[in-house]
Amino acid sequence: MTEATGPLAGLRILDLTTVLFGPFGAQTLGDWGAELIKVEGLTGDQWRYTGQFRNRGMSGQFMAANRNKRSVAIDLKSAGGAEVLRRLVARADALVTNIRPAALERLGFGYEACKALNPRIIYAAATGFGQDGPWAKRPAFDEIVQAASGLASSIGTDDEPAFVPSLVGDKLCGLALAGAVAAALVYRERTGKGQLVEVPMLETVAAFNSIEMMGGHAFVPPIGPSGYKRVKERKPVKTRDGWLTMLPYSGENWCTFFETVGHPECIEEFSVRDPIKRAANIDAIYKRMKEIALERTTAEWEELLLKIDVPHASFAKMTEIAEQPHLKAVGLFQKLEHPTEGTIQQARPPARFSESPAAIHRLPPRLGEHTREILAEVGYSDADIDALLSAKEIGESAPA
Repeated sequence: MTEATGPLAGLRILDLTTVLFGPFGAQTLGDWGAELIKVEGLTGDQWRYTGQFRNRGMSGQFMAANRNKRSVAIDLKSAGGAEVLRRLVARADALVTNIRPAALERLGFGYEACKALNPRIIYAAATGFGQDGPWAKRPAFDEIVQAASGLASSIGTDDEPAFVPSLVGDKLCGLALAGAVAAALVYRERTGKGQLVEVPMLETVAAFNSIEMMGGHAFVPPIGPSGYKRVKERKPVKTRDGWLTMLPYSGENWCTFFETVGHPECIEEFSVRDPIKRAANIDAIYKRMKEIALERTTAEWEELLLKIDVPHASFAKMTEIAEQPHLKAVGLFQKLEHPTEGTIQQARPPARFSESPAAIHRLPPRLGEHTREILAEVGYSDADIDALLSAKEIGESAPA
């Protein structure tokens, strides 16, 4: 453990989240310096058991979304466990949760109850669907949101939708959640007022996807089809010995590209100088580029495109991502020594702050690893803690 140095250092946030959306958002706040207390049930966050692991309950996927946190295990349905959380709420700057609002209300930890304990608290609800809509009580998962938001239709087609093969909805909503909590904390700093913050997955992903994919439907009535033709047409291109993405973007880029590769006739054929005509011809342009790409090796293309300042990149394999030249140079992936899990590898916080650097200052916690020390901080004696453990109202892990 090292001292937190990020811009949120000194703030305490309760993390009542599981799986990915909530934990990733909370972890981002922890990367930015906040003290995170992860409140788990006695069996722990189910994400602990998803993916590959050396020791049960500490999967690589869990550890990638739960660093910079301390873990306390509490049975919130028990009287003793509920009292522990009440004491934590009273001392917190923010509470982040993706427990369904109705369930938290029944447990006595809805927004109004927490506000009564701590009027300055930022209470952030990471929900599947806005709580003022007809789907408010439905469960939400990444695939559900990709389908309902139009994202799957954009990735595939209206006739044959397709999922992004990544939990993109969870992760982008996690970033939105972190931003919303940080904004609410700034508002409280200015006004002294806490508030309820809601970040619903469906609305967040639908808004995110709509930016370019509304297309002609951004106007009323529509002036053309939905979608963004260039994005639908772009694909990796095969070179003589591998794959490359090359992206001449401006009219000047396209002219330079076609002149340099010996096909100046394409400039007039596809009207690449005119952005509107170029966009209309983008399918034919990309088809010709695909044919031209076979004329050189990947290395030859990279040398040429760098010389003429045309955007491009070769493809990195996930098995080799830590060796991607730029990422390796900036030290994005770090090897860390975990006391129970051995050497692990994670991406450091990507955002850079010149005066308050974000950092990994705590390794991912075992379930209940910090139960005893956290309860001691809110006034429990060793005897009190032992009694709660004996009653199975709280839990703790064995020392590492």
